[in-house]
Amino acid sequence: MRKFLGLVAMLLVTAASFAQKGPQIKFKAENNTIDYGTVKKSTDNGVRVFEFVNTGDQPLVITNAKSSCGCTVPSKPEAPVMPGQTGKIEVKYNMNPGKISKVITVESNAVNVDNGVVALKIKGEVITE
Repeated sequence: MRKFLGLVAMLLVTAASFAQKGPQIKFKAENNTIDYGTVKKSTDNGVRVFEFVNTGDQPLVITNAKSSCGCTVPSKPEAPVMPGQTGKIEVKYNMNPGKISKVITVESNAVNVDNGVVALKIKGEVITE
């Protein structure tokens, strides 16, 4: 039993030493998705905000935010987001009537996601009445 506990302690220390250091991005939206629901074109401006936190220990830089089509326009923070601070990616959908299913690709220097890239999604439906 003593050998087992020693092995567990050694593994925990080793794992802690390999913990990722650097900027890390964590979005607040569940599954990185914002659901517009069913919205009226005449009363909704199409703007939604994805909030994120830099949970790392170095400044997070968002280098690009692009949409899967021209009907959705994202805007990113220009300044680095410091450790522990919150940032925002604002998305404006043009409110074309019909189903919404779009992807916004966010590129950054985050070390906790593959190649610093996160896919954000918007979904819902725009009606005219």
